[in-house]
Amino acid sequence: MASGLCACRPYSSECYTEIAMSLHITNSLTRRKEPFEPLEPGFVRMYVCGPTVYDSPHIGHARSYVAFDVIVRYLRYLGYNVRYVQNITDVGHLTDEAADAGEDKVERKARAERLEPMQISQAYTWEYFDAMDALNVTRPDISPHASGHIPEIISLCQRLIERGWAYEVDGNVYFDVARWASAGNYGKLSGRNVEEQEENVRQTVLEGKRHPHDFALWKRATDDHIMRWPSPWGDGYPGWHIECSAMSMKYLGETIDIHGGGMENMFPHHEDEIAQSEAATGHPFVRYWIHNGSLKIDGVKMSKSLGNFITVNAALERWPPDVLRLFFLGSHYRSASDYSEEAVLAASKGYERLTTALANSARILGDIEGREDHPAAKEAVSRFTAAMDDDFNTPGAVAAMFDTATLLNKALAGGEKETAAALRWALRQMGSILGLTFTSPGATDDAALGVLVELALEMRNKARAEKDFATSDRIRDTLKDAGIIVEDSPTGSTWRRA
Repeated sequence: MASGLCACRPYSSECYTEIAMSLHITNSLTRRKEPFEPLEPGFVRMYVCGPTVYDSPHIGHARSYVAFDVIVRYLRYLGYNVRYVQNITDVGHLTDEAADAGEDKVERKARAERLEPMQISQAYTWEYFDAMDALNVTRPDISPHASGHIPEIISLCQRLIERGWAYEVDGNVYFDVARWASAGNYGKLSGRNVEEQEENVRQTVLEGKRHPHDFALWKRATDDHIMRWPSPWGDGYPGWHIECSAMSMKYLGETIDIHGGGMENMFPHHEDEIAQSEAATGHPFVRYWIHNGSLKIDGVKMSKSLGNFITVNAALERWPPDVLRLFFLGSHYRSASDYSEEAVLAASKGYERLTTALANSARILGDIEGREDHPAAKEAVSRFTAAMDDDFNTPGAVAAMFDTATLLNKALAGGEKETAAALRWALRQMGSILGLTFTSPGATDDAALGVLVELALEMRNKARAEKDFATSDRIRDTLKDAGIIVEDSPTGSTWRRA
């Protein structure tokens, strides 16, 4: 539990003030680290921008959604009731998103493969969830599809027109950014001025925009456009930004606690979400904006054209899920991360340290239950939660987990079974919050290895009892050559990987 809180979970209402004093979040909107205080005590409304389902999920998706998964897990560990909404974009995301131009990404894929757009979006939606399931990413409570919320999107467009913040031209509906900016409201998330938006002037004339920086809420469908719905302005389809506002409001209300997404979506996507949402309601849209950093491959931006595009499935063929999660969590969610064989290998070795400590404890302690109130467990969890309370600092939390594994090994070697059991409980608790199952393929290998090593140690102990030290030393040295270190103590022998 977070330090200084009562032992009960879920907490009573008076406990949430103490939680807020402990948990601090870096708010992209204010550019400050702030105490977390949700709109309603005990209840968190959280929305995260989901994938555009026109291709296989890649490790950039994995890094992002593992980060938000841990945030949800930790909030629930603290006792919050979290309603987690993550959308599926299956229409409206254009190839030139900055200019509201180009082809719809899902429709373009459908044309290329001569399939219905719904076939494309359904197939990649299932692949996305399968990949996230493999990484032990908790599924959102609600996963709304943009194509399933056209009435809500049209209604929101109408409300913006009625309030004077949007206008219709030739079947297109645009948000009046210039008017919103003149009231001093635009750019508060990204800090950018409207002049910084780049738009093709010719496109402005052709589409009838009042200003180059106005963005589309609803697009008129051309005759060859497959994905289209009837609207008061003729057949068309939604713009990308309006989808998130409509779906967020439907399931979470006009003001939500947390909105998450990638740093690359801060402008224009999230900035435009704020503009259209607050213009429609007159209320603040989001209390805490959380943005995760980018992922590079060997220091280079991931791109299909560069040949360094790695899908989640390809990464999972190379590494166990827990190892990938541990690698992602080794960087703070707000920081850029660099994926490389060396970096993931280091995470793999670290993961092996954790599973070896747990395997040793299982062998020595058996079914001895660890006490949550044991001083060793309380101290270990306190260090872990102190890191997580500091803006979900997973590198610090992972460090606390490794420290706990070291203490667990020492307690096992010293025969302190009660302390070891408490530390094992703490280590498992930390792993659960970080979404580590400790059941990756390597764990199965460790179990089989453990049986063989234990048999060798029995033979060595028998040789030592018979004072056959030559055989005892030969067994120890053979194990060492195989990467197994044997450690003797007055209470017996333990082993670990080198």
